[in-house]
Amino acid sequence: MENIIEIKDFCAPQLDVYARLTEAQLLNKDRPEDGMFIAESPKVIMRALDAGYEPVSMLAEDRHVNEEVKAVMERCPGIPVYTAPFEVLAQLTGYKLTRGMLCAMRRKPLLSVRDVCKHARRIAILENVMNPTNVGAIFRSAAALYMDGILLTPGCSNPLYRRAIRVSMGTVFQIPWTFLGEEEAGPWPEGGMAYLRKLGFGTASMALHDESVDLGDRRLKEERKLAVILGTEGEGLSDGTIAVSDYTIKIPMSHEVDSLNVAAASAVAFWELGKGRGRNHE
Repeated sequence: MENIIEIKDFCAPQLDVYARLTEAQLLNKDRPEDGMFIAESPKVIMRALDAGYEPVSMLAEDRHVNEEVKAVMERCPGIPVYTAPFEVLAQLTGYKLTRGMLCAMRRKPLLSVRDVCKHARRIAILENVMNPTNVGAIFRSAAALYMDGILLTPGCSNPLYRRAIRVSMGTVFQIPWTFLGEEEAGPWPEGGMAYLRKLGFGTASMALHDESVDLGDRRLKEERKLAVILGTEGEGLSDGTIAVSDYTIKIPMSHEVDSLNVAAASAVAFWELGKGRGRNHE
């Protein structure tokens, strides 16, 4: 293929986007229209392409141009594909986890909160979840367990950070999401919560609290539209968020364990609240 370009020097400028740009530089807050992200592995790249993301360039180890990699290349004619030997790419942090291919892709404009919620019945809200691994794991659980969308407060890690994409296995490209911006939804939590109620959602904060109800409470199942709110690692949800929520919910546990990691708790909550939606899920 004429668009394959061999790289022999790790300092080659073509590798800058993969090897030397930070997540902040890729995000490019000052010029979001020029923002990019890195997707890893043919499967994840295919999911991004299916979701309409535009590829900029690709990088593969020269000995790993296999059938999966070729399928991605064939889908993106004219996009430069850089290849390099293992000894060059061994200097690239995390390369062993790429499963044969990296792809630099352009970000798309964020959806509005209204668009994310338009056809949704169950959504997740992440409040200041800062670890990209947790964000990616929550997205994977949300996509698998019948959540219809995800909203993030501005303090959350970006779902298109490389580690979040990797952990999510590309489900960040399959489930609608956006940030709760003040211009549309108002300040979080009071303004954002009021906006969600205007859109028809009840709100349920996951927290250990004297007034918490069990996750299986029938009132939660009876809510036509429900937003499940999960808090930051360690500290959990803010008191202000809990105070203005319609419900405070908890997962019943044994052996005097008081809480789960936020990603594990999300999977339990999504499963319980999504029960019965698999067969008729829209």
